[in-house]
Amino acid sequence: MPRPVLSKRRRLPRVLSDTEALSAMHLPIALWLVVGIAYVGGRWFEGGGRMDFVRFSGELFIYYVLIALGGGVLTAFTVMMFEAIGMKADWLAGNWLIPCGAAGAVIVGSWLVEAKQSVIENMAPVLTRLFTPLFTILLLVFLGTMAWTGRPIDIKRNVLIAFDLLLALVVGLVLYSASARDPEAPPNLFDRLQLLLIVSALVVDTVALAAIASRISEFGFTPNRVAALGENLILLVNLAWSAWLYAAFLRGRQPLLALEVWQTAYLPVYSIWAALVVVVFPPLFAYA
Repeated sequence: MPRPVLSKRRRLPRVLSDTEALSAMHLPIALWLVVGIAYVGGRWFEGGGRMDFVRFSGELFIYYVLIALGGGVLTAFTVMMFEAIGMKADWLAGNWLIPCGAAGAVIVGSWLVEAKQSVIENMAPVLTRLFTPLFTILLLVFLGTMAWTGRPIDIKRNVLIAFDLLLALVVGLVLYSASARDPEAPPNLFDRLQLLLIVSALVVDTVALAAIASRISEFGFTPNRVAALGENLILLVNLAWSAWLYAAFLRGRQPLLALEVWQTAYLPVYSIWAALVVVVFPPLFAYA
């Protein structure tokens, strides 16, 4: 009598809980504050020290993206060349090239920021002036389309992450533009475009907050919804006061330096909230 063949049970990949996923996403933001304090040393409580770290972070991001693009080309050619001789190099790219390259790019990018400051200082203001009108058009078209179609924002984690990253990028564009600008120069057309960008982002954030609040009132609190609510409230305060300071600058009632001081003083709020998500949320929501 033939013996029955026992099928092997496949082990399914473990799915992260909501609090684990939130901790993984927010831990780098919390540690970013620690890196900033170490970078500026005893000058953290000076506005100039925090601004130096903001410039370092922005310039590192630019170099990191450039290195990542080059690394993507290298990886693609590596896989293609080995496939040409009938060998699969996916394991090499996934297990070695990409992880090691992603970690090494941080170190190389940090060195390039310090070694090639004159190069990147000329590039950053140009990128800011290029992307400010583009992001302004994007936000205005999005708001117009949403008003025309009457479709609300879909409250999903990936969508909320994308919105928060977009709003954070708007804040970065405003801060970088203010820091690269001559503080003694009078307001110009680009400054009015910056204010329009801030106001557009403020409206988008308000719409997202209304959607999150509606979802919470209907279905209750979850780790993702509470985290999104806190992050969007933090961005709302930042954008609202930035809009007020920029409008005051355009009317000649405040120097542009007040906006830079406000933005750099507000930086620890993001890291503190991220630390709360990492430390408090798992036990608060029973590690769900």
